[in-house]
Amino acid sequence: MEFSDYALDAFYDEMFDEQRATRPAYQRLRQCLSELSKEELLRRQYAAERYLFSLGITFSVYSDEANIERIFPFDIIPRIIDANEWRTIEAGLKQRIEALNLFLNDVYHERQIIKDKIIPDYIVDSSKGYLSACIGLKPPKNVWCHITGTDLVRSGDGKFYVLEDNLRCPSGVSYLLANREVMKRTFPEVFEQIGIYPVADYPQHLFETLQSVANRPNPKVAVLTPGIYNSAYYEHAFLAQQMSVELVVGTDLVVKDDMVFMRTTKGLERVDVIYRRIDDVFIDPTVFRPDSLLGIPGIFNAYKKGNVTLVNAPGTGVADDKVVYAFVPKMIKYYLDQEPILPNVPTYVCSEESERKYVLENLDKLVVKAANESGGYGMLIGPHATKEARETFKTYIQENPRNYIAQPTLDLSRIPSIVDGGKIEGRHVDVRPYILYGEKIHVLPGGLTRVALKKGSLVVNSSQGGGSKDTWVLY
Repeated sequence: MEFSDYALDAFYDEMFDEQRATRPAYQRLRQCLSELSKEELLRRQYAAERYLFSLGITFSVYSDEANIERIFPFDIIPRIIDANEWRTIEAGLKQRIEALNLFLNDVYHERQIIKDKIIPDYIVDSSKGYLSACIGLKPPKNVWCHITGTDLVRSGDGKFYVLEDNLRCPSGVSYLLANREVMKRTFPEVFEQIGIYPVADYPQHLFETLQSVANRPNPKVAVLTPGIYNSAYYEHAFLAQQMSVELVVGTDLVVKDDMVFMRTTKGLERVDVIYRRIDDVFIDPTVFRPDSLLGIPGIFNAYKKGNVTLVNAPGTGVADDKVVYAFVPKMIKYYLDQEPILPNVPTYVCSEESERKYVLENLDKLVVKAANESGGYGMLIGPHATKEARETFKTYIQENPRNYIAQPTLDLSRIPSIVDGGKIEGRHVDVRPYILYGEKIHVLPGGLTRVALKKGSLVVNSSQGGGSKDTWVLY
């Protein structure tokens, strides 16, 4: 398979440099691809898709009226990150998670960062993720964000930037693990010849993280899922199975004497650690949303008394807020007295008058995001938007400026991808590494590379037509 017709255009390409030379990290893969015919490459692509289908790897789109499960699109040309780049990414992620955890502990206790005027009080207090019920909480070992997925992008300057933080219930790691499994079948010859960090030990690291934050020895661990109709149910079941722990729904659990028990055929069995895959406000109808049918009445009080550990801790959603994101570089300097290793994307906070004025005057050049939306929703990509859409967002911003940020439209890096029956074209990508925080901070050497399969699209989310690739970190 040759790349003579492959167009670099004006974007940073992950595989090729500006002179069309193959980057060092990709040379062995490039050699392997050159030895394959187009037909053989497509055969391997279709075989990978069939294997993923047999595994039942699916997701649902809630906005789809049919609400049917779909196979997560997958492309067999991987993203590769060399050892030097990965060392920088790993150090930057550890630094960022440490600062965010200190921020969470601070805003629910002394609020010193607010008193010192590093972040305005209204930013924190008006965040949908800031829960007054969590004020004064003391999670085991003072760890709030045990599991984080941080989205990174590479821009035209070749540097990685943090696009957003996901600290509540980050999803996607099961796709990462499945992608690696299928790639070892697809390109076994490459895995035999170059050093690629394994990722298969993630469930073990996750299990050890969950055990490390328990308040009793030999703790009982469970994964709490909203149920089979949740878009990420496959992942909930997969992780529970891989860790050999119970997968439960809210009705499987009951609180007695401020302790949490699981209903079993042999009676009640105490649970010590719950990896929750439901949002904070649904966890306990007696404290948060009274209409929640997913949570367990009384579990929040059991948590406050130290009789069960919830992972991630309730209240972490304030650090998911895209307006709070804009202040993370200041958090790193404030709490750690360090400069950020991984920079933020430059961000305009629309609640600040001068920045709002700039945003409103330049909507055709900017990406506008709602503070608490995800999955590519609540977003305007100005250069690709209609005049009517820009006017609509202008009204949104004027009516509720606290709910919006804006960023320059980045030239996201591209990577060769198989499209339209075998053609290879560049498609934009990001990558989501996963970080575990228990006794120490562990960064999984890899990540879920998400790819915008629609030509010209910058939106990589699966709910918006995106797919995924395996991510190889070399050693």
